[in-house]
Amino acid sequence: MARKYNVAIVGANGAVGEEILAVLSEIDFPLNKLIPLASARSIGKTVDFDGKTLPIQELTHDIFKEEEIDIALFSAGGSVSAEFASSAVKAGAVVIDNTSHYRMDEKVSLVVPEVNPEDIAKWKTTGIIANPNCSTIQMVQVLKPLDEAYDLQRVDVSTYQATSGGGKFAMEELVKQMQDFFSFKLSESEHKAFPHQIALNVIPQIDVFLDNGYTKEEMKMVNETTKIMHKEIPLSATCVRVPTLRGHAEALTLTFGCEVNADEVRNILSKAPNIVIVDNLSEKLYPMPATCVDKNETFVGRIRNDNFNKNMIHMFIVADNLRVGAATNAVRIAQKWVEMEGEK
Repeated sequence: MARKYNVAIVGANGAVGEEILAVLSEIDFPLNKLIPLASARSIGKTVDFDGKTLPIQELTHDIFKEEEIDIALFSAGGSVSAEFASSAVKAGAVVIDNTSHYRMDEKVSLVVPEVNPEDIAKWKTTGIIANPNCSTIQMVQVLKPLDEAYDLQRVDVSTYQATSGGGKFAMEELVKQMQDFFSFKLSESEHKAFPHQIALNVIPQIDVFLDNGYTKEEMKMVNETTKIMHKEIPLSATCVRVPTLRGHAEALTLTFGCEVNADEVRNILSKAPNIVIVDNLSEKLYPMPATCVDKNETFVGRIRNDNFNKNMIHMFIVADNLRVGAATNAVRIAQKWVEMEGEK
């Protein structure tokens, strides 16, 4: 009989935690028991999972041993991971961390299963596997098969990132500002989640600026891509917050070591795992945030050759950042980990 696993979700009532619950309920995961965890402030609250109502338990250093947790999915912020992940590891659990805390730790694997599943095997070094940044995940899913085909030389990307990337509070701020707009009170509306008004606006800043003029979010895409793909690819990113609730979009310009053809690129990506081509210009079909919500795939369209450089291709990609960019990738890591452990 196949083994089943006790799985904890740290931050179960957060935006990503709720999506992890949803993804797990949709797949055939070898689950024995699910344990939702959060801070003491959430005691008394519940989550719904697979037709059952489960009480949220308090996150403590001892809970992982008490509940005999095998897999701990962390999505409650970097400071929480920094404090509690080691306790989960000491109790025998593998930690899949969705925060930025461990991503660039040289000893911790940073994994997108469609790109570098082999790195999951290194988990025993630290007991931790890191989930990349949301904007990085959907991008490298596209970069990997094209790099294998054409030898990727450079990436230029501009992102259009939804407010959910800033959490529930950020989404609520957009909704409140839109309500204030229709009540003719937008000028009085506060902004705390973002440095400026987000309703009816775009903000070319995500996270803080660094000395090189780029933001932390932009440099995450640079550094994480190198670590995931095991290749130093020159990459320049401009990350922009836009007034949508869910779904990150990215405009990619890719330069290769040889000539590329848009039709060939379309064919290669159509065969890549968890990528869907939406690219019918006559029918005005292309990826959009509104059509990717609650989907577990990355959608690619507007694939076209550059007008001047035969080694360059352009495209537009969209994915649900709470799923593909967070929850779905974390669950896929867990699935692959279970598969690899079962092969031993």
